[in-house]
Amino acid sequence: MNWIILIIAGLFEVGFAFCLGKAKEAQGMASNYWLGGFLLCLTISMVLLYKATQTLPIGTAYAVWTGVGAVGTVLVGIFIFKEPATFWRLFFITTLIASIVGLKVVSH
Repeated sequence: MNWIILIIAGLFEVGFAFCLGKAKEAQGMASNYWLGGFLLCLTISMVLLYKATQTLPIGTAYAVWTGVGAVGTVLVGIFIFKEPATFWRLFFITTLIASIVGLKVVSH
């Protein structure tokens, strides 16, 4: 169950990065709403990460959490913010995914 909580925490990390990107593009009150979304996602992500680390090794949990966030944020950047999807970006995201899966496999 804590692995699922950890994955959800990573998805909220993607959420707060997305909100930062939208806040950067927005103006006026809209920017403040996106910053509010950032703070909400940040809080939820941290609480869920804390919960997951109650039973998972901290090094593994943190690496998986940041990995899920990094992969998700790159994908959001490519699909929503129209960042380039070069061969090397996709290659290294793939190796990061393989590393996350590897950490899950070797963790007890």
